Amino acid sequence: MPLAPRRVRPSPARSAWRWLRRALVVLVALPLLLAAGVAGLIWWTLPGEEEALRIAGLSAPVEIAFDPKGIPRIRASNERDAAMAMGVLHARDRLFQMEMTRRGGAGRLSEIAGPSTLRLDRFLRTLGLRQKAEGDLAALPAEERGMLEAYAAGVNAWIAARGRFAAPEFVALGAPEPWKPTDSLLWGKVMGLWLSGNWRLETERARLSATLPPEKLWQLWPSDDSPGRPDLAALPSPERLAALLEAAPSWGRGAPLPESASNAWALAPARSSTGGALLASDPHLALQAPVLWYLARIELPGGRFLAGATAPGVPMVVIGRNERLAWGFTTTHSDTQDVFVERLSGTDAYETPDGPRPLTTREERIAVRGRAEEVLRVRETRHGPVLSDLDEQPPGNEVLAVSMASLAPSDSQAAGLLALNRAHSLEEARTAASLISSPAQNLMVADAAGGIAMYLTGRTPVRTAGDGALPVAGWDGAHDWTGWVPFDAMPHVERPASGVLANANNRVQPPGAEPFLGRDWYGDWRFRRIGELLRQRERHAPGDLAAIQADAVDLLAREMLPLLLSPARPAGVAGAARDLLLGWDGTAGTAMPQPLIFNAWAREFGRMALATAGVGEEAFSPTPEFLRTLATPQGAGWCGAGGCAALSMQALEKAVAGLVARFGPDPAAWRWGEAHRVRLDHPLLRFVPLLGTMLRIEAPTPGDGQTLNRGGMTGDFTHVHGPGLRIVMDLASRDGVAAAVATGQSGNPFSRHWRDMNAAWAAGRLEPIPALAETAARLQLDP
Repeated sequence: MPLAPRRVRPSPARSAWRWLRRALVVLVALPLLLAAGVAGLIWWTLPGEEEALRIAGLSAPVEIAFDPKGIPRIRASNERDAAMAMGVLHARDRLFQMEMTRRGGAGRLSEIAGPSTLRLDRFLRTLGLRQKAEGDLAALPAEERGMLEAYAAGVNAWIAARGRFAAPEFVALGAPEPWKPTDSLLWGKVMGLWLSGNWRLETERARLSATLPPEKLWQLWPSDDSPGRPDLAALPSPERLAALLEAAPSWGRGAPLPESASNAWALAPARSSTGGALLASDPHLALQAPVLWYLARIELPGGRFLAGATAPGVPMVVIGRNERLAWGFTTTHSDTQDVFVERLSGTDAYETPDGPRPLTTREERIAVRGRAEEVLRVRETRHGPVLSDLDEQPPGNEVLAVSMASLAPSDSQAAGLLALNRAHSLEEARTAASLISSPAQNLMVADAAGGIAMYLTGRTPVRTAGDGALPVAGWDGAHDWTGWVPFDAMPHVERPASGVLANANNRVQPPGAEPFLGRDWYGDWRFRRIGELLRQRERHAPGDLAAIQADAVDLLAREMLPLLLSPARPAGVAGAARDLLLGWDGTAGTAMPQPLIFNAWAREFGRMALATAGVGEEAFSPTPEFLRTLATPQGAGWCGAGGCAALSMQALEKAVAGLVARFGPDPAAWRWGEAHRVRLDHPLLRFVPLLGTMLRIEAPTPGDGQTLNRGGMTGDFTHVHGPGLRIVMDLASRDGVAAAVATGQSGNPFSRHWRDMNAAWAAGRLEPIPALAETAARLQLDP
């Protein structure tokens, strides 16, 4: 009988080595497999180059061709099909951006972001934007509702086809909820809110009124000598006002948008080298990735077309042109918000001229990721929501309520935008403007017949008394709103003899003129600079307008330089820095040290002037308008016993010391572009280590806060606010439209179109959007 083979047991050392090798293989393979899996999931969220999608409700096939920059050309049989196609495109390229917009407007960000967004959610729930949008939808005519429904159907077709792979963020969050027409109206509500922030200004003034004498209080916000002053009600204490301001969102603390600014101007054919009217527009908003704007061109039967900037979430072209009309917007900054001091009567009522009236109340339940939901009790008076309830310790007998024109019922903004998309003349544009009830904007238009005009949109309140500059008593009716300024009474301008119209958020009417629009206006430095550049030649080409948009000369700097240079030359590095400003023309170029020196000095000078009156930066940040006051005899009271020249030198020395610590001891080697860099971050992924930095879009940029090429900045001069869109339109040609956005077309951080427009945008170059272009990808939509 043969012997069975004997098994040889490996030695303990060999066995250990074998298991170690296996463990090493697993340790290496698992991260590779995990990385491959993540890469596969991300790849699945990217649109293909040749795709097709069936959508119920389409009347005919829709062809969509994308150029090499991802800008679509849509060929549709009618407007409704085009709206459905736009819904598909926005969902394809910007669905997570849309999700953030609707969650932000509805006060639902904390469901995914956790407690960090509670300040914003509480504020938006208090205002009730979602409920207002639902009411507005019910009041819209059937045709406008149909367009919003078609757009929602397009969005939902993409969601149904892709589910949680509609965007990389949804891989982690789960498939998005279906889109509703009210979600589109929320976009308008959010814009109406962030483009009108006067309630906060009134409350800040009220807080400072307890510590500053009247002459200094009003110098913080220099007046245009507008008529009227409000009566000062019995206000809550400065501590309670400060607590309310702290609880409400503001730029840098929960609010997605800072104060807005914009440029727009139009030239009649007599001032155009092409023979057609020209229009340039560049709205200035917060800069993040992706930017608000999405470029598109729509071709319709009969030679009709639309081209320009859309906003993900709404079907219409917001800034752009059709075959006969071009349009753009700037913010008017008229006062459409007032704060009322309400006197309570018991626990559930408040006083009115007709006696006590019950408070309207509702309960809002805010889901918060990672912790228990929060229950918010919202109260409203006849004037509007009670903001004092945001304060953890609201005053006992008197509370602050806010009236906002953008919250008034029957907001017809969507109907107005649709009418504007269809308008073919100044007269039709005027009719469309009358329907845009929110926000308050300057609508700049030009038509193919050569006419140019500026119409003021939005509802502006008529006050019984006062100018809306401070909170007023709400219980006696003395300052109530009695209605809206009639549209035809607004200061519109049509077909000016000069052939030129421009606005850069400057005042649109002379001081004391009627109707009264507001007390507070931005300085006119950008407006005057547009005028300077347009006067340099009789006729302008579209490229000239693009160059004006990219201009980086700061006229405020020119005005302030005499004060900066008036003291004797300081010793050391401060003196060397001062010498560099001799002969400087205010140009804020990236390769220059002068804009860095000037902006650092201006910031310190404003802070030090406020400090002489006991006003800390937490209570008020120096505005450009306040800085201009300091350069006049009226500002001398802010500079202390030594005067403004001495304070200016101290500010220069302190500013230069800070710059030396950051950029080195040689001012001639300092560069504005090293400090003033645009930084565009993903709203959520920015907080993920390494990934946030990898996805960041960053570049040195010219300009500063007062240049046409606006470069609004943070404390370290990072560029975070400016023209996320630039567009120039020439009505002499159907192909006469060129634009640039600060990021790219895609909101998918892993797409090649995430950042591919940034370099051209930073350099001031625009991309043509002609009807015919090279096709890099296609999408076919079928019924």
